[in-house]
Amino acid sequence: MPRYLYDDTTPRLASTARHSAYVKIAEGCDRPCGFCIIPKLRGPQRSRTPESVEREIMALAEGGAVEVNLVAQDLTTYGTDLDDPEASLARLLGRLARLDLGTLRWIRLHYAYPTATTDELLDAIAEGPRVAKYLDVPLQHIDDSVLKIMRRGHVGKSVHDLVRRVRARVPGVTLRTTFIVGHPGETDDAFARLMDFVEEVEFDRVGVFTYSKEEGTHSGSLDDLDVPTTVAERRRRDLMRLQRRISKKKMKAMVGHDLDVLVDGSSDESEYLHEGRHQGQAPEIDGKVFLSVGDGVRALRPGDLVRTRVDSFADYDLAATALEILQPAAKARGRARLPVIVG
Repeated sequence: MPRYLYDDTTPRLASTARHSAYVKIAEGCDRPCGFCIIPKLRGPQRSRTPESVEREIMALAEGGAVEVNLVAQDLTTYGTDLDDPEASLARLLGRLARLDLGTLRWIRLHYAYPTATTDELLDAIAEGPRVAKYLDVPLQHIDDSVLKIMRRGHVGKSVHDLVRRVRARVPGVTLRTTFIVGHPGETDDAFARLMDFVEEVEFDRVGVFTYSKEEGTHSGSLDDLDVPTTVAERRRRDLMRLQRRISKKKMKAMVGHDLDVLVDGSSDESEYLHEGRHQGQAPEIDGKVFLSVGDGVRALRPGDLVRTRVDSFADYDLAATALEILQPAAKARGRARLPVIVG
C-alpha cells in the first residue's frame, strides 16, 4: 500500500510561473466512491503537518507567489489522520491568516467533499483575508439512485442544502463543481434531474466528464447497468451547452465592474493583449481575463496584480482594461526551497 508523502524539505524544479503555485496538503483517500481507483493506487489519507504546509507556503511567498492553490484528493478530511486536534482545514486557514506572507493574496481551495464541507470551513473562507472566495466541490451527480450506485454516501437533498449553505455563508463565492454523466445506472430520468439541478442552481464553473470504466472499482463491475458511449457523450454535450448559456449570462453581468486581476503573461490571442485571472478563476481549469493597458499604466509583467474594469465578455472569458497596478510582480528575496508535488 502506498505510503509516500512529500513535505517542505523535498527539493523540486518549479513547473509553474513563480507567481502561482499548487500545494498538496494531503495524499491518498479513504472515500469508498464506486467509480474511483485512487484509494487503491495512492493508499489511505495521509496529511502533512500544519507546520510543514506553513513552511512551504512561506517559501513560496518569499519566492514571489501571489496565489497558492491547496489541493488533495479530499481537502476536507485534512488532518483527520493526525494526532492533533488542531489539525483541520479550517484551522489551517486560520493559522495561515496569522502569518506574514508578503506578496501572497489568494489561497484557493480545490476538491472539497460535499458532506465534509462544514460551516467552520465556510466561515474560514468568508473571513480569511487571503482566502479566495472560491470553492471547488466535485458533486458528481444529483439523482439519489445514481449517487447510491456511485457510493457517494449522501443524497440529492444534502447537495441542495450544501449549495444554499455555501452561498449564504460566503457572499460572492465562486462555486465550481464537476459531474459524471453516463455512469452505470444513469437513466434518462436521472440525467433530466441533473439538467434541472444545474439550470436551477446556476453554478459559476462546471466541468463534465463521461464515465470511464476503471478495472478494480465497484462501478467497473456493473456491466449490466452500462450506459452506451454515444448516449453518455450526448449527455455531456447537452449539459455543457446548458452551462455555457449560464456562464455567458454570468460573464455579461460583470461588464462595467472593477476586478483585481493577476497577470499571467502575454496573450496568444493578440500581441497587444495580456491575459490573467481574477480570484474566481483557477489556473488552467477556468476562464481568463484578456487585458488591454489603460492610459498611464506601464507595460504589464507576469505576477503583477492590477485593478481592471471589465469591458466585454465571451462564454467563459472576460475582456478588461488595466487601470492601475496594485502590486508589482515581486522579486525573489533569496533562493526559496520549494518542495516537489508528487502525483
